[in-house]
Order: sequence, then structure tokens, then C-alpha cells
Amino acid sequence: MAAGSPAVEPDFRIRNGRIRQSIMGWTFDPMPVPELARHCKAIGLVAMEGIDAAHYPMIREMGLAVSLVGSHGFAKGPFSRANHEHCEQALREAIDLAVAVQCKSVITFTGMREPGISDEVGARNCVDLWKRVIGHAEAKKVNLCLEHLNSRDGTHPMKGHPGYFGDHVDFCVELIRRVGSPNMKLLFDIYHVQVMDGDVIRRLREHKEVIGHVHAAGVPGRGELDETQELNYPAIMRALVDLGYEGYMAQEFIPTWADRVLALRHAAKVCDV
Repeated sequence: MAAGSPAVEPDFRIRNGRIRQSIMGWTFDPMPVPELARHCKAIGLVAMEGIDAAHYPMIREMGLAVSLVGSHGFAKGPFSRANHEHCEQALREAIDLAVAVQCKSVITFTGMREPGISDEVGARNCVDLWKRVIGHAEAKKVNLCLEHLNSRDGTHPMKGHPGYFGDHVDFCVELIRRVGSPNMKLLFDIYHVQVMDGDVIRRLREHKEVIGHVHAAGVPGRGELDETQELNYPAIMRALVDLGYEGYMAQEFIPTWADRVLALRHAAKVCDV
């Protein structure tokens, strides 16, 4: 679909709004954030994330929320204790920033596997780090959202992450439960879950109590939510509605259509169930 795009309502705007749609801004680079924000507002998205914090005041003035605040990144995570000081500082600062911009969620990751550290030790290291931070999150009424990432796709630096420790969603849920806090949540990335584990709707139902945030993209390829990909996104969105999910769902596909804004408009329509 890179050469064009299917017929889409050129003036479609979100009508139902039962899914609170956001966008992960990096996917539309190099489009300037103010321009992307204007398109989001016109389409009816209600939030943005994955953008530089310097843009937060601007998007909030436009009436868009900050749906997720970044922290330590996916590579340098708590899997290794050598990263704990860095991760703790980044998470604490992110929690404070989230409070300042009235955002309820901060992202966290396990980090990459490292030689000489077993999975058992790495899991314990992750849990220990999050336990050091979770009290601050609880006090500030902010959730730490652990994102599962696929380790299968090595074709592109943002389509998959070979070597990532938390690459199975059920395992990430186990880590979350070991932290033992209502403020430790799962970032359920539908794209990554499908690549690694599948059975998306059943897993949404199984893990509904710990899901704090959702991401979406087409599978395979992390492209548009169109007929070239394998997931039935309207059914997945209806499942979220049926589960009573009230958090944000961020579009995180990498556009391939000639008209990238039309691709976003199309994705918004697909998810507006």
C-alpha cells in the first residue's frame, strides 16, 4: 500500500470516542510535532505521546492530553543492576513530570538481555528496581506501564528488538504481579503481542486487571491498519470497550501510504467502534 491508499473519508472525524485515541509521535517523523498535533486535533484524537516534553505545553494548550511519559528507554533497563541508578532516576523524574502535565502513566521496560546474567537473575533485578520506585508512583497516583516488545523482527530498529528480555506478554504480567502494586501496569502493545504470542483478544481478557495502556499497529510490518495486515482491529477495539477499558489507545504504526495523514485518519476510523 506504499504507493497509495484505499478509499477513505477525506474529512472523517472520530464520532463515537469510546476508544480514547492517541498517537505515538515518533512514527510520523520527520513531520514537525505542531503540524502532527493539528492533524490529530482535526481527526479527533484526544492525546499525544512519544514526543519531546518541550512540546507538552503546546499540545495541552490545543486541548490534547499527554497520554504517556517516557523514561529510561527500552535498551538500558533494569535487567542489569548496573543500570539501576540510571533507571531509578529516570523513572522518578518521569513520574514527577507526569504529575506536572496531568498524565497518569509512565512507560518502563525490562531492557536487553546481557551476557552473564541468567533470566532468573534478570527477572529478580527488574522486580527489585521497580519496587524501589513504585512507592513514589503510588504517592503521586501515577502508573508504571511495562511494555512487552517482540524479539522476532530484526529487519528494522523499531519493528522488533532482538535480545529484549520482556518479549512475552504473559511473562511481563508475571513480573508485574511480583511487584505487587496496583500502580504497576502492563502496556499491551497489540502489534508486539501478535508477533510473539497471538491470541490477542483472549489475552486482553485474561490480563484486563493489569492493562494500563494500549498501542496499535498493523501486523506484519508495523504498517497501517488496513487490509494488508492480519488483525481484525474493529473486533479488538470492541473487546476493549466490552472490558470497560478506559485508558488510552495510541496509534503506533509506521505510515507507508503516500498520504500519511489520510493513513492516520483511516486508522482512527477503524478504531472508532
